[in-house]
Amino acid sequence: MPERRKGRFGLILRFSREAKRYFFIVLAASFVSTVLNALIPKIFSFTIDEVLAPGGISYLKEHLWILSLLVAGIALVNGAAIYLYRSNTAKAGETFAKNMRDMLFFHVQRLPMSWHSKNQTGDIIQRCTTDVETIRNFVVTQVLEVFRTVFLLAVSLGMMFSMNRKLTLVALAFIPIVMAYSGVFYQLIARNFTNADEAEGELSTVVQENATGVRVVRAFGRERFEIDRFDEKNHVFARLWIKLGTLSGLYWGVGELITGFQVIFIITLGAIEAVHGNITAGEFIAFASYNTTLVWPVRSLGRILSEMSKAGVSFDRVNFILDSAEEDMSEAGKEPEHMDIAFEHVTFGYEEGGKVLEDVCVHIPEGATYGILGGTGSGKSTLVHLLDRLYDLEEGNIFIGGADIREISRGWLREHIGIVLQEPFLFSRTIRENIAAANPSASMEEIREAARIACVDDAIMGFPDGYETMVGERGVTLSGGQRQRVAIARMLLAKAPIMVFDDSLSAVDAQTDSRIRKALKEKMKDATVILISHRITTLMEADRILVLNHGKAEEMGTHRELIHNGGIYQKIYEIQMNRDDRRLLEEG
Repeated sequence: MPERRKGRFGLILRFSREAKRYFFIVLAASFVSTVLNALIPKIFSFTIDEVLAPGGISYLKEHLWILSLLVAGIALVNGAAIYLYRSNTAKAGETFAKNMRDMLFFHVQRLPMSWHSKNQTGDIIQRCTTDVETIRNFVVTQVLEVFRTVFLLAVSLGMMFSMNRKLTLVALAFIPIVMAYSGVFYQLIARNFTNADEAEGELSTVVQENATGVRVVRAFGRERFEIDRFDEKNHVFARLWIKLGTLSGLYWGVGELITGFQVIFIITLGAIEAVHGNITAGEFIAFASYNTTLVWPVRSLGRILSEMSKAGVSFDRVNFILDSAEEDMSEAGKEPEHMDIAFEHVTFGYEEGGKVLEDVCVHIPEGATYGILGGTGSGKSTLVHLLDRLYDLEEGNIFIGGADIREISRGWLREHIGIVLQEPFLFSRTIRENIAAANPSASMEEIREAARIACVDDAIMGFPDGYETMVGERGVTLSGGQRQRVAIARMLLAKAPIMVFDDSLSAVDAQTDSRIRKALKEKMKDATVILISHRITTLMEADRILVLNHGKAEEMGTHRELIHNGGIYQKIYEIQMNRDDRRLLEEG
């Protein structure tokens, strides 16, 4: 399990480790640049008071190019320092962001299914991209700006105190006003940025759902509905960001007014001090320059607070992911010696108060083919999700080879239980790569053998590029039946001793369904097979069949036994057989 630190400062330290040398160079360059910039007004003051004034240093007055050369030399060194500052800031920022993205992706991969089912994909993407970028911007600009501001304040105030303490104290009197005013806006911007960031997450979810469900949108003519839904979310998003921009504009406008008053006040008092001889002309010009330098970091303090409020929201959103408990994939556990499966008094619900399964008891011998039939929401898929520990069991026990699955590591279970879902997911890669995902070291012949058992080899070879055919996003290049058969081939290539078909033969015709099951029986005869289906013809040859009704084991037996019991199975059988007969008559 990756190391994590709680808290915003802890996150910064954690993800800055590999970039610390860049941050060190940035801070050193910033300090050098600040000191060099502070020397320029001092040189001007010296030139006015000690060189150009009556009775000034005659040699320098006759050779002003020396002072010009000195300023040029300072500018040259300062340029090099700024180059180091900017280039290493970029390196530090991207290294920091890369580490954070890597950690988030690593962590999301290990979060349990229960977590993923409660969080929208679009919002997860938002947290891993936009929020990371917000944090990166804050760290490489505002955090570093804090150090630069400290350098500027220290150097500028030191110079100002050395020239006129009274003026310096007056200049400092404005700082508490700016800080108090910035603090108020910090709270306002933080609250509004939270709303705007969440609205962006909702907008991303709409786009993500529409892009992945484009076939459904087109098939049911829901373009207008989706456009209206996007427009509504987009309107809310735009309105919140306009409000945030208005607040920022108000902040900077009022800030400009306050700092403008401060500059005017200091120039007026400075002029009076110069007239009374308490400060020289050169010192007055230098003091005004230092005061302008002082005003900038004080004003930037407000910007830092503003950006801190945004980053704080993003830190919390990122921490929400990192603080979520991972599945422990490294846990040690028992390794069953055989593949008998037993569900004993299993009760489970996804939400409080709602039970999907109630007191289910099932025994599946090793090497048997077991069918599960039930309506939507009857708990068919939940049974295998619990078997694979995608969700943690609440009540009852599940055993494999006599060992409680809670004592078997998740890694072992995922390796030895192959599942093909009703809606299989294919990656945007070649067909060969999709099948080989279950076993990257498999030979081409092994890949084709798995495809033959899944009855998809002929279809693949019919494509111009064969197994090198690129599969579109989420498998859109292939038909529904082809996607399912490719997914079946992928699962078969893993050669798992327990194979689960979660209604995954629903998109293929009855003849192909029969061919796949026959090939499985011949080639995978030692495997324990669980067939979940709503189609009787898929289940009728199973050794035993479980009928689930509202989460309860309503019936259990062989096909012959169940069609004579007068229960749910018999009714479904009669309906489906009549329907199939009508279809055969129509085709004939």
